[in-house]
Amino acid sequence: MSHPTATPPPVLPNRGTAKVKSVLSGDTVVLLGRGADGKRPPEVTFTFERVTAPRKQGATAGDRVYGLLFMPDPADKSSTWNLSVESVRRGFCTPKVLGGESNGSSPEEDDNGVEDYEQALQGAYKEAVAERVGVHAAAPLVRKILNAGDDFSAMTLYEKSKRLCTNSSVTCVIEYVFDGSRYRCIVTDPELESAGLMYASFTLILAGVACPRVGNPRLNPPTPSEPFAVEARDFVELRLLQRELKVTLNGTDKSGVCLVGTVHHPRGNIGAEVLKNGLGRISDWTIRMMSPGDVPPLRIAENTAKRSNLGVFVNYTPPTLTGASEFIGTVVEVISGDTLMILPNGEVYDSESKLKKVSLASVRAPRAGNEKTGKEDEPYATECKDRLRVLTVGKTAKVNIHYEKEIPIGQNKTEKRQFGTISVGKRADIGEVLITEGLATTQRHRDDDEKSSRYDELVAAESIAKASNKGMHSSSEYKPKTVNDLSDPKKAKTYASTLQRAGMTKAVVDYCFNGSRFKLFVPSENCYIMFALSNIRCPQPSPNQGSKNQTKAAEPFGDNSKRHSRLNVMQRTVEINCTGVTMGGVMTGDLYVGTGAQRRDYSIELVASGLASVDQRKIDYGEAPKVLVETQTAAQNNKLGIWSIEQVKKNEPKIKTYEKAEERTVDIQISEICNGNTFFFRVVGDESAQVIDNSMKIFTEQNGTDGAPCDIKVGKIVAALFNDGSSNSWYRAKILEKLASGKVKVLFIDHGNVAAVKTASQCRPLDVALGIENIPAAAKEAQLAMTKVRDLSDDDGIEAARYFQRTAWGKDIKARLHGESDGKVLVTLYESDVEAPSINENMVAEGFAIIMGKKYEIFEVLDRMGNSDSLAKLVKDIKAAQEKAKSGRKGMWVYGEIAEEDED
Repeated sequence: MSHPTATPPPVLPNRGTAKVKSVLSGDTVVLLGRGADGKRPPEVTFTFERVTAPRKQGATAGDRVYGLLFMPDPADKSSTWNLSVESVRRGFCTPKVLGGESNGSSPEEDDNGVEDYEQALQGAYKEAVAERVGVHAAAPLVRKILNAGDDFSAMTLYEKSKRLCTNSSVTCVIEYVFDGSRYRCIVTDPELESAGLMYASFTLILAGVACPRVGNPRLNPPTPSEPFAVEARDFVELRLLQRELKVTLNGTDKSGVCLVGTVHHPRGNIGAEVLKNGLGRISDWTIRMMSPGDVPPLRIAENTAKRSNLGVFVNYTPPTLTGASEFIGTVVEVISGDTLMILPNGEVYDSESKLKKVSLASVRAPRAGNEKTGKEDEPYATECKDRLRVLTVGKTAKVNIHYEKEIPIGQNKTEKRQFGTISVGKRADIGEVLITEGLATTQRHRDDDEKSSRYDELVAAESIAKASNKGMHSSSEYKPKTVNDLSDPKKAKTYASTLQRAGMTKAVVDYCFNGSRFKLFVPSENCYIMFALSNIRCPQPSPNQGSKNQTKAAEPFGDNSKRHSRLNVMQRTVEINCTGVTMGGVMTGDLYVGTGAQRRDYSIELVASGLASVDQRKIDYGEAPKVLVETQTAAQNNKLGIWSIEQVKKNEPKIKTYEKAEERTVDIQISEICNGNTFFFRVVGDESAQVIDNSMKIFTEQNGTDGAPCDIKVGKIVAALFNDGSSNSWYRAKILEKLASGKVKVLFIDHGNVAAVKTASQCRPLDVALGIENIPAAAKEAQLAMTKVRDLSDDDGIEAARYFQRTAWGKDIKARLHGESDGKVLVTLYESDVEAPSINENMVAEGFAIIMGKKYEIFEVLDRMGNSDSLAKLVKDIKAAQEKAKSGRKGMWVYGEIAEEDED
């Protein structure tokens, strides 16, 4: 039965050749044999026969072989040295037996030359004693080892090497190899003796290289070595161990104990050789300390190993990309200081998915903050993003994709992001421009991460920026720029006059809400404003992904309109001319994009493309510029965009109808005010009004206030219940619209007010005798002749209605009835005397109304009304009043909302 046995130590032949791997002491070395079949070469500890040397502190005995070691004589290659004898002659060793006599060697030993060897030792010993060398000196040399961190600072050695050593290189002995990229070195440079750093011991980290770590079997539990760690250590030991070489120090690690440097071997760069054989990877943090000119050989060596799948790259595969590795496109938007949205050439921008999100490879820009979480912007985040915007937006860019990563974009969500080098015009790498100007830094990659192919150029650019104290590398304190946000309506209205007086102003489009509504940054005023193009309206686009605020449904061509603006004005520098501000604090005006011959009115561009329509109210008021109306007509004729579908018919101009009547003056009382120039009135002393009032009182007394089933149809006249402040009563009402929850919207025809009532409890059939065929409606709808006011959705419209109410409500006033237009009586109102200025004129004089339409429209009304002298005089008086309001900046004129007039 066989028993397991321990692996026997290697047996050396009686004679042979080997490499000296290292020297353990003055009489002991480690010999390295030849490896077979890819196995590690055998090692053996070899001690010189019959001699002894001083022991190093901490050295321990172990299994060893005794014998003689020979090497060629450096002075005479034809002869050999017996290293034992030469060590004794130099005083490094002494014979174990002192004295010149043999101790009675056996004949077998004499045959092997032992006696001759012993005599040579004794002779060498006598020479060493006579010359007082080595251990025989009067004061034998004892090295005092200084340990980094305990006896001296690693930074001190680095600084002294730069000042005292030739070419800033330190002479060192590689005393021990921890792994392929970490060594223990001892300084033997005479130039540092004056600094007290002779025999200084320190740990050196090989600059630019990181090798696998060798395990530690003495730990509990033992730690295994990483793959190829032993091979890397053996590779370096064979070439560096216990050799005296020049080392250029580049700096220290974070702990300040270990030094980082480059070892200069007579046959080349050991770091490049390690990388070329796949025994290590490039170390990002140490390569940054190297001179830029020393980096390319390392990068080339690593790429060679990757292509050949050597060593640690045995399983390496080039990064796989989901799309093309290179493309050309137009930069649409800058999302942050290092990320852009690009539309590739040949793609039609009909969906946001056509845009490619690309981040600058190996570039880290300062991160923007988050208002919701209270996180502030990192220093220079705004400056970096704006610089990238200036360099890229709207320009053609060439993109080279290097790698892709999964980027977290929310809770448990990621997106695959492409990283590449972007070149625009003569700038080969936009990322390098940002880094050179101190607005961004290079990304700190892990050693196994993919990087930009221009990573070394980026690192060099960062070094230049640091040396120049640019941007974020400046020693001065960063002061964030405070921008005034005028999105608040009160702030916007207060500041509006400043922007209007400024005239044509440059601005940057920060965001597009839809095709005609933007958030702008105005550099000259250092403010953000909400801005909408006056005179036009764009369709409502779809809500942004994840948005919960939009309540309006998307309209046809809304997304097309928004995409058109994103492609043509987003983040571009534009010119604006503010002409007004809405109640919601949105500045309105014109916007011009482009420069020189390419400068164009963006409103015209949108309308001409069928992506916007001219505001119908502006057309009705005569305020829409003629060129816009003509452009819209052309788009309609060509059925472009929104005009290609039927729904656009609701925006077609409404043709007004006029009906001439005998002009008369009556006393009236206003029963309902609809807006600043539209109202319902009842003629004072009108018998039909008295009849219907009495009749409805009787109707209420007879039927009570309970509802009754009736036929609910739009346009039908019924009895509706209304509380006039004293009690509930029935009044005649016309059904205007059916509402939800069993309600209808009705117009009380004898008073003019509108209300929503319940069909079950607040409506009942009306007696036939009380129908409008027998008793006409007591309230007439009217409009102040030759005037025009803003809608109640505008501030000026509300102010006009309030002024009209203060002037005419609750009074018996005189009214000159001229005729009807679209069912409304055209009237001129007077507070008392018809010879005094009319309420129409006073409304215009106070800036709450303007003269209606353009000249041809005024002439048309005068013609339809029989060229009434009173109407002609009213027109003349209103024109004079309007000029007075303009010059006095009253009412709607205070913000410069001056309607355009057609003088032709």
